[in-house]
Amino acid sequence: MSQRDATGESTEAATTAGVFGDVLRHFRRSADLTQDGLAGQIPCDRSLVARVEAGTRVPQDNFVRRCDEVLCTGGVLIQLWGRIDWYPAVEYPDWFQRRVEMDAKAVAVRAYQTHFIPGLLQTEEYAHALFAQVYDDDEVKNRTRARLSRQQRFLAPDGPLLVVVIDESCLRNVVGNTQVMQNQCRYLLNVGKLPNIRIQVAPSHQPDVLRPNASMSLITLPDGEQWVYSESLDRGHFGNDPALLAQHSQLYDVLRADALSARESAALISEVLEGHGHHGQARSQRDMAQEQLQRAQQRGLHRSSPRYPRLRPRR
Repeated sequence: MSQRDATGESTEAATTAGVFGDVLRHFRRSADLTQDGLAGQIPCDRSLVARVEAGTRVPQDNFVRRCDEVLCTGGVLIQLWGRIDWYPAVEYPDWFQRRVEMDAKAVAVRAYQTHFIPGLLQTEEYAHALFAQVYDDDEVKNRTRARLSRQQRFLAPDGPLLVVVIDESCLRNVVGNTQVMQNQCRYLLNVGKLPNIRIQVAPSHQPDVLRPNASMSLITLPDGEQWVYSESLDRGHFGNDPALLAQHSQLYDVLRADALSARESAALISEVLEGHGHHGQARSQRDMAQEQLQRAQQRGLHRSSPRYPRLRPRR
């Protein structure tokens, strides 16, 4: 049973998430900061700090790194976060299980993605909004948890190499809403700074860039074995034929050479992030203008409608 301390905060530490929350709370109090105070320096909502400390919210790596900096923990929070199995009970579709097993031991993943941000780099909100287009609430939660569980190994200190080339359309296709896209772009900028992750963009204004016909991944396992992975609508496809590997590796190397550099890609992501902000503001203004127009039309319709005499009750 959970208990409450004098401040009303939970002291339960029955789970690994609870242990992390207790450690975060300890460092926050040692720094003489309230939850509001820490949230203001991250910055984030106080509710996020409260939920992480309570062990009911899985923190993302950028939140943990910022907490580590603000609270001067010397990397303790980052190391603890990387060691915790945040998603111990996750179910995957049968056809995807083999890919999950490869991600769990791969030493390098080189990927190209069209249309949507690759799963290994999605925020929780982005993944949730993406799955919500197809599945019911329970399935959305399950698939979102499963997707996020695959990311932890790549985001942890000394994680395996992850090189991703994304088509510019991945950044511009709005999933959820513009706020979700802004947060997703910020997340790409943050994880792109990790030493084991490189993100490049294949720009849409350069039609001569040699793009694969579909999304694909080149996966290298510890023994040096390599696999090509791609997906159709409801299944995954694996291949390790040497000729196939050589063909896809060459195509990927040419694509990386033609794509924007990591630094140029970060500049483009920042530009798109800003554009989503302007788009959201413009959309809000259009919605308000449309609402005002509808009200005006309704008032005008009411004024121009024929008037009928009221029937007065007889006395």
